[in-house]
Amino acid sequence: MNVEEQARKFRENVEALRREIGKAIVGHHEVVQQTLVAILSGGHALLEGVPGIGKTLLVRTIAQCLSLRFSRIQFTPDLMPADILGTNIVVDDADGRKRFEFQKGPLFGNIVLADEINRATPKTQSALLEAMQEKAVTVSGTRYPLEEPFFVLATQNPIEMEGTYPLPEAQVDRFFFKIEVAASKLEELVEIIDRTTGKEGPPPSPVLAGRDLLEMRALAREVPVASHVKEFAARLVLATHPQDGSPVARKYVRYGASPRGAQSLVLAGKILALMKGRYNVSFGDIREAAAPALRHRLILNFEAEAEGVRPDTLIGKILAEVPEAPGARA
Repeated sequence: MNVEEQARKFRENVEALRREIGKAIVGHHEVVQQTLVAILSGGHALLEGVPGIGKTLLVRTIAQCLSLRFSRIQFTPDLMPADILGTNIVVDDADGRKRFEFQKGPLFGNIVLADEINRATPKTQSALLEAMQEKAVTVSGTRYPLEEPFFVLATQNPIEMEGTYPLPEAQVDRFFFKIEVAASKLEELVEIIDRTTGKEGPPPSPVLAGRDLLEMRALAREVPVASHVKEFAARLVLATHPQDGSPVARKYVRYGASPRGAQSLVLAGKILALMKGRYNVSFGDIREAAAPALRHRLILNFEAEAEGVRPDTLIGKILAEVPEAPGARA
C-alpha cells in the first residue's frame, strides 16, 4: 500500500470512528476530534468541564468503538495508590505453600478513565504519573509493563474546589492535550432530550481494534514535516516564555511551555494533516493544535490572575504575534 492509499485509509478510519461516536455523543465535534488526535498520538488527554456534559460518556463510547479494554477509576480523597496499581496478595500454590501473587489494579486497561482526577491526593496522583510517562508501574520493587495501547483520559471539574487537590505541574505537562468541554448549544440540547427520553437507538459498534490503532499511530509518525513548519512550532513555544518571549507572555506568563509542548504541536499537526487527507503538515495544522497543546503548559503570573486573563486568550495573541516565516511580520 503506497503513501496515498495509507493516508486515505487513515482518514476513512477516523470518519468511521466519528460516525459511531456520533451515535452516543451529540455535538462536541471539536472535543471528539481533539480526543482522537490525543489517542492517535499515543498520548493522554485531560478533559475539563462542568458535570453532566458527557465527558465520561465520550470516553466510554470511544473505548467501545475501538474495541479496547475500558477501565474506570473514580478518584476520591481516600483513594490509595494500591487501589489503582494493584497489590500483592497471599495465595496457596499447588503444594499448599503460601506465596505472594500480584493482583492487577484497574490501571491495567487500554483506555483508563481517571474520573475527577483532581480529587485524589498527591500520593495517588504520583502513582499515576509513572504509568503515564513510563507505560509501566512498580509495586514492591517489581516493574509491570502496561499493555499497549494505553491511554489515560482524565476528567476534572473546574467549578468545584472543595475536596480537590491541584494537579502537579509535572503531571499536567504529561497530558498531550487539555480539552475544554463546553455546554451544549440549544439544538444539541434538544437532540439530547429526544435521544434520552425517547426510544433507545443502536449502541456504538466496534470500528477498529488495538492493532489498527497502533498501525495508525506508526503511520502518523512517518508524516514528513518541513523544516520551516517545525521552526514555526518551536518559535510558538519559545514565544510563551516570559524571558525573550512575546510581549504578552512577558506581561502575563510566569513559566512558559516545555519542550513537550513543541512535541505535541508537531505530532498533533501530523495527525490533523492525515485526518484531512494530506501527507504533509501545514502551518494551519500547527495553529489548530496550539490551544489544546499549550493551554495547560502555561503558568500565569499574579497579574494575569488578577485581570482574569485565560490561557487561550494568550495563545491567540501569541499566534497573532509570531510570524510563520522568520523575520516576517505576523
